[in-house]
Amino acid sequence: MTRTIAIIGAGFGGLSTAKVFREFGFDVTVFEKDAEVGGVWTTSRRYPGLTTQNVRSTYALTDYPYPKGYPEWPSGQQVQQYLEGYVDHFDLRGCINLKSEVTHACLDEASGIWTLDVTSSGARSTRAFDYLVVCNGIFSDPAVPSFSGQDEFIAGGGRILHTVDFHDVQDVRGKNVVVVGFGKSSCDVANATVGISASTTIVARKIIWKIPKKFKNVLNYKMLLLTRMGEALFPYIELKGFEKWFHAGGNKLRVSMLGSVQSVVTSQFSLDDPKVNLNPHNSLETITRSTVSLASDGFFDKVKSGQITVKRECEIVSMAAGQVTLSTGETIPADYVICGTGFHQRVPFLDDAILERITDDRGNFELYRQLLPVDVPNLAFNGYNSSFFSQLNCEMGALWLAAYLLGDITLPSTQDQLDHIAKRLAWMEKRTEGKHARGTNIIPFSIHNVDELLTDLRVGVGGFTRFNEWLLPINPKNYAKLTRTVVSRNAARVSANSAAT
Repeated sequence: MTRTIAIIGAGFGGLSTAKVFREFGFDVTVFEKDAEVGGVWTTSRRYPGLTTQNVRSTYALTDYPYPKGYPEWPSGQQVQQYLEGYVDHFDLRGCINLKSEVTHACLDEASGIWTLDVTSSGARSTRAFDYLVVCNGIFSDPAVPSFSGQDEFIAGGGRILHTVDFHDVQDVRGKNVVVVGFGKSSCDVANATVGISASTTIVARKIIWKIPKKFKNVLNYKMLLLTRMGEALFPYIELKGFEKWFHAGGNKLRVSMLGSVQSVVTSQFSLDDPKVNLNPHNSLETITRSTVSLASDGFFDKVKSGQITVKRECEIVSMAAGQVTLSTGETIPADYVICGTGFHQRVPFLDDAILERITDDRGNFELYRQLLPVDVPNLAFNGYNSSFFSQLNCEMGALWLAAYLLGDITLPSTQDQLDHIAKRLAWMEKRTEGKHARGTNIIPFSIHNVDELLTDLRVGVGGFTRFNEWLLPINPKNYAKLTRTVVSRNAARVSANSAAT
């Protein structure tokens, strides 16, 4: 019987996994290398201007709402405080080890036991567990490019850093700032430096669509994109029911809806204005390639007024003291180069032999339901996806894993699982043009993913709720009862598990 569970990471994935697993009677230990819980929302990783992309009502865990008085788009600090409150509300503090880094995790194939080497405040220890759940997320290892001439740039007083390592906007007072990338973090950081830096320039290899918080400054975007209808605008791997019609006989309606949204965004942000010139010149449907990016408040106004300069379709090719040169041949002044250039999705504590068994020849994670490796026992991943409703995906993923460990989920054959994974990876590769977050990206299909997990669990929110979710934003609290349902269904197993621990 699986009793003791090790969880690596204390962000949304790790904390919700700990909470759900404890409800099923498991003995849980969480290891977090940071000094506080929160994952990407911790003090050590927050950049100026960081807020959620979702409104707070959709970015909450199912049975713990945000405190009253929080803004609709909470700040990074408020999200971290929310997770601290979650820990205390569900009495998780005692099972969380902060400042505790797992440096190595080794599996004994014969016994199925995982042995973890842990460094905590300089002290080293070894711990053994029946099961390991990796929740270090897909944003754990910042990727910063190497630039020709960067040594000379740094020697001349320049700084190169990732957005997650940029914490105090006053550091760039009077400095020339160059931000690399056009994703949310890049635009947030550039936006925050205006009025403090001497100049702010974004260098972007590719311009992507930005979504306004409110269309025409009136309609909250949650009413369109955070609904089942919003997901149905984009073709899923398998089309069923109404969605099948929506992408066949009703395709003209679907295309018209997307076109209307695209027109509104283009007009609202003045994308075709020569002073802005930030029309991606492709279909809005391309937002499914990697991520959906919410526009930073006032960003396009600052571009139009010249407070932010965007160099599009180019990159930094070399550096020298106080300047960078672009692929266009232009040289611009630079003291700070801040990179919103993504992350490496790595699991450094696992042996190479284990990693080879859970990834394909391109390094994509091969996980059934984005949770379970097929070939390695007593190992799971949770939160290994990027999605609108990452917290709901994490919580339902934890529920799926807990039920699976109690024997309440019957998996397909090994070959069927492998076929399912291969089909999904091929679909991701095609729809994202190779930018599919190592095979774990599910955006914008968060609720499709949740539905698949709930089908396996033989539970659901009910037809009335599902119908409402077509036109209204997903409300996580409607899913709170599902954990209670599965726990109740497995009462005898949960009781036996609790007694054993």
